Amino acid sequence: MPDGYRPLQLDLYVPADRSGPVPCVVWIHGGAWLFGTRLAPPDYWPAGALFQAAVDAGLAVASIDYRHSREAPFPAQLHDAKAAIRYLRHFAGQVGIDPTRLGVWGESAGGHLAALVALIDDPELEGADGVVGPASSVSVVVDFYGVADVDILPSFFDAMPQEWIEELRAKGDPGAAEPIDVLLAASPLPRDEARRLVSPVTHVTADAPPFLLIHGEDDALVPIGQSEQLLTALEAAGAEVELVRVPGADHVFLGTDPMPQIERAVAYLRDKLGL
Repeated sequence: MPDGYRPLQLDLYVPADRSGPVPCVVWIHGGAWLFGTRLAPPDYWPAGALFQAAVDAGLAVASIDYRHSREAPFPAQLHDAKAAIRYLRHFAGQVGIDPTRLGVWGESAGGHLAALVALIDDPELEGADGVVGPASSVSVVVDFYGVADVDILPSFFDAMPQEWIEELRAKGDPGAAEPIDVLLAASPLPRDEARRLVSPVTHVTADAPPFLLIHGEDDALVPIGQSEQLLTALEAAGAEVELVRVPGADHVFLGTDPMPQIERAVAYLRDKLGL
């Protein structure tokens, strides 16, 4: 319960048929850092399909809240995601999960945050909310079409549906409604430093956990070049990484069936988490 904000919660789905602690995947929702909910993935996807696919495969799933950018600026979102992982690791024995086998998976803004969670190991960016002490490290990452470098990210206004733009402008100053600008506008970090730290490509090291990047080739909101840049950085560092390009897919895999990508992600998570 961060002081001054809504309580942050998570929903934990654990397979009923299990003989012992199971690996757990932390799901981080998208929504341009401005909106979205832990309760469900994108509306376009079959209801319940993502969580059910993971649970049917023997994985626990923790779907988490984090503060939206109009509630708190970066790095609050990173702090919240890391706090959730520390919470799960601390209470793993009570909820039936294995604290040594944690992964992270997100889409869009959630994919961006998943990458940051996995790549950043800096006490200054860990945060101090919630349970402190346990590590916030993860063993594997699945990043669906997340931002990798804000300096080459095109304007969201060039690709957003008009109704999204009108909704954003109705909630604040039209000049500050570009999502990345809202995320960083009131950050306690200097502007140039905040832009550097919010970009996953600047945190890549050889110690990065395995990454699966899945990105639509026709994504107009977050171009596939973002994942290609992260792929290049991870490969150059000697980290394990795979990029799946989805022909004909726009953002949230619009124009294609999302289920093959969900199934591909679940198979990757099972493999890397030892199932």
